[in-house]
Amino acid sequence: MEEKAMVVDALVGVNGELKMFGDMIPQTEDKELKQCLKQIRNQCEMSQEKLYDAARERSYYVPAAKATQEEINHVKSIL
Repeated sequence: MEEKAMVVDALVGVNGELKMFGDMIPQTEDKELKQCLKQIRNQCEMSQEKLYDAARERSYYVPAAKATQEEINHVKSIL
């Protein structure tokens, strides 16, 4: 498997895990479990940032163009 595919796959996997934690954390009533999940999520976010930086450095991932002020104003007017 190529490095690019591995980095992108890992990034997709970590993003999925972050979504999973986002779903689980507010649903638990156990404070210890909630805190533990938050710590794991934070570690996962740090891993995601490292993978994202590696992907950007190697041009494996190119983010979308930044929104124009007109686009931002349009979304604000809708909300």
